[in-house]
Amino acid sequence: MNRLTAGDSLPRISVMPPGPESRRLAAALRRYESPNVTYVADDFPVFWREARGANVLDVDGNIYIDLTAGFGVAAAGHASAQVAEAIRNQLERLPHGLGDVHPPEIKVRLLERLAQIAPDGLTQSILASSGAEAVEAALKTARLASGLPGVLCFTGAYHGLTYGTLAVSDGDAFRTPFRDQLGIPVVRAPFPDPYRPPAELDGQSDLARAALDLVAERLDAGRDCIGAVIVEPILGRGGVVIPPAGFLFGLRQECDRRSLILILDEIYTGFGRTGRWFACDHEGVVPDLLCLGKALSGSLPFSACIGRPEIMAAWPPSAGAAIHTSTFLGHPLACAAALAHLDEIDQRGLVARSAALGEQLLQRLQALQGHVPGIGHVRGRGLLAGIELVRDPNTRTPDRERAQHVILAALRRGLIVLADGPHASVLTLTPPLTISEEQLDFASRTLEDCLLAA
Repeated sequence: MNRLTAGDSLPRISVMPPGPESRRLAAALRRYESPNVTYVADDFPVFWREARGANVLDVDGNIYIDLTAGFGVAAAGHASAQVAEAIRNQLERLPHGLGDVHPPEIKVRLLERLAQIAPDGLTQSILASSGAEAVEAALKTARLASGLPGVLCFTGAYHGLTYGTLAVSDGDAFRTPFRDQLGIPVVRAPFPDPYRPPAELDGQSDLARAALDLVAERLDAGRDCIGAVIVEPILGRGGVVIPPAGFLFGLRQECDRRSLILILDEIYTGFGRTGRWFACDHEGVVPDLLCLGKALSGSLPFSACIGRPEIMAAWPPSAGAAIHTSTFLGHPLACAAALAHLDEIDQRGLVARSAALGEQLLQRLQALQGHVPGIGHVRGRGLLAGIELVRDPNTRTPDRERAQHVILAALRRGLIVLADGPHASVLTLTPPLTISEEQLDFASRTLEDCLLAA
């Protein structure tokens, strides 16, 4: 059986994936897991046994380059030695505490660190376990601070699948089965997609201004109900959609004019993914509430909602029974992992590395448009890139089928890549920020081959 070494490896496929052991596990999964959770087919998925750096080893001994970083979690690479050591040391001392009664001291250190790295003025946090929980905390905070229940959100948004987050997420497949249980009053505005402008914005010469005008119109119409605006600086699962310059800054101004709470969901884009610590740094925008997760710990389930003290002051002081808490709030192992992961991102200069490598990757991917048919648009910021596949460049009809062919072809050649967007037609690249240049070069060339073959 192959094992992963400490060094970076190129793929080694010894058994055509999915191999027999992956197929055996897939059959077991079908028996014991809810059928909606994991997509299982004859040619998908492979089951992971080990991961290190940008490499993944499956149960059949195949080695891959992971272009997902495990949904963006492993910013400093899978199984970071520094993070693993921090978890190991904490495990031996205090694996679990009494979070909101007699807190572990490491929780205070983590809260202090978050206040240091967050945009100016964001110094108080609510800790949680998942990104959706961080968004739920932000929605509750906004309700208390504004005194109003309504939220303006955007088309293409993905904030999570719990009931609060589902209300402000987009996508009929997620929302329709539960629509009659979604209670938050929501007003939705079109997200300004430069490549595929929504119908309300199509033909506008200044896309950002047109989008902001619609936002202002809907905020004014809902002035008696809307207390907050929630937005992703870059749509993640929505297809790596980067809004035009000035959009986020304009949103900040619209909220300021009406004393509304601006919530930025940076669960996907935070911690160097876009070449800055946070995507909002590209426009110098500071939200009232910032939602973080995924790469916060680089390993364990952990998230945070960080806000301005005057906004967090809307919460009443605890009288011994918090009105928003959880058993694993500020979990010691996750706090230790997060402190180590943030240190590693900082010490290894991974934010700047993401910016530099991301620019190289984007240039290479954009060059493909000249000779690879069916690429409608290439976009990215830092090591967050999207390749949108279309059937016809003129009509921009999404090509989900081709995207799936590329994903399977890439898997057979040792690349793990995902597709996002409302039609699953955008190949999304979010590798660990530690990926080697050799691995990134191999991945680029292999993706080009797979795109041509498909």
